[in-house]
Order: sequence, then structure tokens, then C-alpha cells
Amino acid sequence: MTALQELEKHLQAGHVYRRADLGHWSKAVDRHLKSLQKKGALKKLSGGLYYAPKKTAFGDMPADESQLVEAFLRDHHFLITSPNAYNALGLGTTQLYNETVVYNHKRHGRFKLGGRVFDFRIRPRFPDKVTEDFLLVDLVNNVDRLAEDSEQLLSRVSAKARKMDTDTLFHAAREYGTMKTRKFFHNVLQLTNDPDALSA
Repeated sequence: MTALQELEKHLQAGHVYRRADLGHWSKAVDRHLKSLQKKGALKKLSGGLYYAPKKTAFGDMPADESQLVEAFLRDHHFLITSPNAYNALGLGTTQLYNETVVYNHKRHGRFKLGGRVFDFRIRPRFPDKVTEDFLLVDLVNNVDRLAEDSEQLLSRVSAKARKMDTDTLFHAAREYGTMKTRKFFHNVLQLTNDPDALSA
């Protein structure tokens, strides 16, 4: 078995790899990467990121979003979402955004990975998964970025917030909201808590 074949046998279809990972199985990794790309066994996604495509009857499947982000960050603690998720809140939002947001602790900025653009935003805290409470808080955090009329949208957010569990929503606002967002929910929910507690 050649050194190139030895490297190729470690590749799993559908997996994303960093160049450093592949270097464990090759002493001439750059030359072997070029050969594997030429034969279609690997695709370059961005600097230092490669994908072993999974073949289907309709062509190669794109790299899994979570795997792609995890390999890029070298961290599994992140949250992938999109402004399109706000449309599920029943607030009358209908805009569609060609944007994928990644909340994380390491990288900030817009990066193109595998032909897709990701907006990485560093945040001190974010949940393990997207919930209705988090989405509502996140919408208020980002209301100025949206194409909707901010005043009308916040009015609909207020009406929805009053129908939700106050304790759960207050916790989400305190954990994931900006100071402006925390004060917004404090006023909407007419909490008796000391407003200073929002920054706790």
C-alpha cells in the first residue's frame, strides 16, 4: 500500500478534516492533499479545511454544517441559528435572509466555508439549542439588523412576551440579552425585581 493509499483509507465519507488532522497519517501531506483533490476524494473548503464528499445519485452531498463549524473553530461549543428562525415566532415576520449566524467563544467575523458564508459572533453565553425564549431575546438583541419595522415588531414582541412564562423569559433575557434587551423585557413583563438584578 502506498503512502497516499494509507492516507486515503483513513478518510470517512461525509467528514470534515483539518490539514493538521490529515498530517497524522502522511509525511507529505501537501502533496497527498493535491492528489486526493485531483481524484475527488477530498474537497478544499477553505484554508486548512477539507471535506471527504459523500456520494449520492444526485452528486456529492455538501458538508454537514455542524461538522464544518466545529472543524473551523476547533471547538464543539457553539450555536448555529439564522434570522429566518424568527419567522417561527408568529410575529408576522416574513423576510428571508441568506445568513447563517454562529454564536461562539472564539471567532468573530464573516467567513466563507465550503461556498457558504457564516457570520461568527462571539458571545459570553448562549444556549445549547435554540428555544422560543432565546429566539425572542435574540430578536430584540438584533432588531436593528432586521428589515422589518422595528417599532411595530417590538410592539408584537411585547404582546407575545406577556403570554409566555415570565420566569423562563426573564432568565433568558438575563442570560443572553444585551443590557438594552434586558431592560426592554423588564419593562414589558412589569417585573417587581430590582432592575439592577438584570445585570447579575
